[in-house]
Amino acid sequence: MYGLSPACVLLLLGVRLAAVGPAGAVEVYTSGALEAVNGTDIRLKCTFSSFVPVGSGLTVTWNFRPESGGSEEFVFYYHEQPYAPARGHFKGRVVWDGNINRNDVSIVIWHLQFDDNGTFTCQVKNPPDVDGLIGEIQLRVVQTVRFSEMYFLALAIGSTCALMVILVIAVVLVQHFRKKRHQAHMVETES
Repeated sequence: MYGLSPACVLLLLGVRLAAVGPAGAVEVYTSGALEAVNGTDIRLKCTFSSFVPVGSGLTVTWNFRPESGGSEEFVFYYHEQPYAPARGHFKGRVVWDGNINRNDVSIVIWHLQFDDNGTFTCQVKNPPDVDGLIGEIQLRVVQTVRFSEMYFLALAIGSTCALMVILVIAVVLVQHFRKKRHQAHMVETES
């Protein structure tokens, strides 16, 4: 075709494939958005998948961007062991709650404050998988939690079940007392 022998074409193709090599990216999964009550603790769940087994080079970086604006702030770092912040807004309020063997790199933030409103980012690198999207969690700290549709659904199902149990108990009690009254009436007629 271009004057290249088949052996030369195969050699060039092999060199090209070797240069590309296996490529992959770490995939990070988060809940997306959370709402929590001021003063409580919250678990920020972050999990990942990687094309290579978890190795000693794995690093996890958690950062925070305040809703009110301002610069991004370091929250937590993991590389073979957890490193909590030595200073800043989250000092003494964040702990590791992950399990690397289960691809879980979650953290817990204690004593939520209204200043914690904003975006938390979770970045995982597992060499050679160092590319991939950064997971984000939008946290909204509120005075009281609004009831969700799931809460109302659970309340409706629970109420219905409780009503059914009460109804069954009432039917059993009525049958029991009718039987006792009938037995008492039979004893009176025999005497």
